[in-house]
Amino acid sequence: MSYLWAFLASGGVCVLAQLLYEYTKWAPAHVLVLFTVAGAILEGVGIYQPFQRWAGGGALVPVSGFGASVTRGVVAGARSMGWEGLFSGVFEYTGLGLAAAIIAGFSIALVARPKQ
Repeated sequence: MSYLWAFLASGGVCVLAQLLYEYTKWAPAHVLVLFTVAGAILEGVGIYQPFQRWAGGGALVPVSGFGASVTRGVVAGARSMGWEGLFSGVFEYTGLGLAAAIIAGFSIALVARPKQ
């Protein structure tokens, strides 16, 4: 049953993003930033964590999960290290994903041919 909830949650987020893209004049980058900031704000006010418990991986896959993870890391870092944790705490929760994205992007850039 958890797979169904994850599918419905991430699918719902994607449907909402597609509707925003189709019926507004926003570029995909605008929708991306909106969902990242919305995830961060929802995590900051304590709403994203219960949503994540219910949706499981369906709350982590959309970019709103990245925004929530950034906020979670910043808050945890600030609690443990003070103001320095605002800058280092984010990498505890998102460092692996960022490193994987950089390595994958670099690897693909080595073998892909750019369009001219």
